[in-house]
Amino acid sequence: MKYIQLGNTNLKVSRVCMGCMGFGDPKNGMHTWTLPEAESMEIIKNGLDNGINFYDTAIGYQNGTSEQYLGKTINEYVSRDDVIVATKFLPRSEEEIRNNISGQQHIRNFVEKSLENLNLDYIDLYIYHMWDYNTPLYDILEGLNEVIEEGRVKYIGISNCFAWQLAKANALAESEGFAKFVSIQGHYNLIFREEEREMIPLCNADNIATTPYSALASGRLSRLPGNDSKRLKEDFYAKLKYQSTEVQDEEIIKRVNELAENYGVSMTEVSLAWLLTKVTSPIVGSTKIRHVEGAVGAVDLKLSLDDINYLEEPYVAHDLVGVMADNKVSASDNEKVWAKHTKNKI
Repeated sequence: MKYIQLGNTNLKVSRVCMGCMGFGDPKNGMHTWTLPEAESMEIIKNGLDNGINFYDTAIGYQNGTSEQYLGKTINEYVSRDDVIVATKFLPRSEEEIRNNISGQQHIRNFVEKSLENLNLDYIDLYIYHMWDYNTPLYDILEGLNEVIEEGRVKYIGISNCFAWQLAKANALAESEGFAKFVSIQGHYNLIFREEEREMIPLCNADNIATTPYSALASGRLSRLPGNDSKRLKEDFYAKLKYQSTEVQDEEIIKRVNELAENYGVSMTEVSLAWLLTKVTSPIVGSTKIRHVEGAVGAVDLKLSLDDINYLEEPYVAHDLVGVMADNKVSASDNEKVWAKHTKNKI
């Protein structure tokens, strides 16, 4: 494994980050394809054994059980200081707004719950999961700064936002003496490259770490079309993101397979090797041991400039999808995305 500095921090992270959305009680959340505790812990431990020290989860993943499984594995198998833990908090709910729960208190409540789930004393990277249009930005930044000053959080990141929002937030943080966002977790892979328009140039200019999610397009960049998996069949949210562009994306996927055969490696390794030329540490979901092996192998695969151009050449512009499809959503819309299929409130 190779390691890299996470933007403007003193954290040194593995070149690939293990995404933990696939871990968590499959009967307690919006996904039915996630792994129960024993299987989740086995894969996390395999990642640790392979040198992956960077793990990304969220309080919204299977009602906090993803955090619980990750924390239990860390506490059982490794020293806390040897692992970089990232987790994410959701926007205020309509109920919180009605009850006048401030942005600052909302963050405090979520930090406390995540630390309880993880059974850890601090979070290395605490991520604003999606832009909250119903809460003043100042309140969010002040709340995050408070938990940093208290030692509960080391650094803060942001996910699912536009470049102008990240720039605005960090400008306000600088003017108020608050901590700045040090990383962005956006949607970026070989078949969805819209982050290259504004976000990637902003991050390169300000040394903001890039840790994109959906690095393999929910498995689409790791297998040829027609080769199904449990997640491909049951992940309704991923279908919303990719189903409408299947035809135009297929040529890129075929080229990934062609290069994989030429190099004698997996499609996963080719897809991630391309992404590693662009970003700090892509988030790679793993629900099988071979997924971990593919992610680790990608770190040592060097694509030529001709390879990179060959993979990129068929790309056409894509419409924004998922959380980013609308540039302004209500609290209830956010809840629909993340809580529609959950049985319990966080």
